[in-house]
Amino acid sequence: MRRLVRDVRALPQGPRPWCAGAVVLAGRGSVIAVAEAVGWAVRYAGAGGSAAPRATGGPADGTPVELPPSERVPMGVDTPFDLASLTKLCTAIAAVQQLERGALALDAPVARYAPECTGAAAHGITVRQLLTHTSGLRPELPLYELPDAASRLRALRAEVPSGEVGAYVYSDLNMLLLQQVLERVTGRPLDRLVREGITGPLGMAATRFGPCPGAAATEDQRRPWAKADRGMLRGEVHDENAWALGGVAGHAGLFGTARDLAVLCRALLNGGTYGAARILGSDSVDLMLAAPGLGFGVDQAWFMGELAGRGAAGHTGFTGTSLVLDPATDTFLVLLANTVHPRRQPLDNGPRRGAATALARAVAAGPPPGAARRPPAPPGH
Repeated sequence: MRRLVRDVRALPQGPRPWCAGAVVLAGRGSVIAVAEAVGWAVRYAGAGGSAAPRATGGPADGTPVELPPSERVPMGVDTPFDLASLTKLCTAIAAVQQLERGALALDAPVARYAPECTGAAAHGITVRQLLTHTSGLRPELPLYELPDAASRLRALRAEVPSGEVGAYVYSDLNMLLLQQVLERVTGRPLDRLVREGITGPLGMAATRFGPCPGAAATEDQRRPWAKADRGMLRGEVHDENAWALGGVAGHAGLFGTARDLAVLCRALLNGGTYGAARILGSDSVDLMLAAPGLGFGVDQAWFMGELAGRGAAGHTGFTGTSLVLDPATDTFLVLLANTVHPRRQPLDNGPRRGAATALARAVAAGPPPGAARRPPAPPGH
């Protein structure tokens, strides 16, 4: 684990690092071996651009504009992050909970539950295809460019596959349509389903849909480089479509902490239980984590490093978030970083892979001497 800590501490270096700050939390069984925060939750006033010189005094070429040290906000282990696409995992769990209740059938067409989703209905897209990103839908649809909520919803529901149904294409639209299905089947909004079925029972009190004051900052979304003129984002969802849909979306919108995600990882590794709480049956967890995965990616070495290969499951988020859980070794890794602060940049998954590989090698070598022996807080923390 010493290498993992060293590598994470070295992340936020230089004038434009991989991230402004990060939190890493890793454990095995009930043991938390690493819980470290490095860098800054807020480091920059903005990024240069046509609007930035007036607002920040910075250049107009997109160069990050750093805050004076006295105005920066240090990262803490309990700093909330915009979890971005890690939201998809909670949407998927909520769907599998409805499978357990018999309200959904995995291979049933979306049209059975949400006939207003006419594009999916016309092509026979199933619940399973939404969960496995095999619906043929394109990766994203710029709903934020449409003028109001009604037009955005119409566009989403009318969207038809642009590729082969059955072939894998990762798409935010899958979880947005799954949200439509869940809300029709249950009569409850997604934020309530997540709160009542997942975060509440597990005691994940810091995990919720935004706004989230005190969260790590993400992007300076000002034109001309941004898709919307929103300023420096902190505690407001980064994803433009989630923002346009009111902040609660099947693909993005949740904020949370590393400790809360550790609880979720432990619940899944425990077969759906944590303390006295059960959110899924063990067979359902096995179904979610078995390749190709329902909501989860399985054995994805591009971000799991050497943890991949024995059935490791996890996900990443565009803002810099990721988690991996490895049932073979009863190990999990949560790495949260604000890589888009103050502006998104070409994606580098090297630090994610490196952290996962360091954990895999540490597990292979046995428990580190002097490792912390404090498990994640029980429900009600």
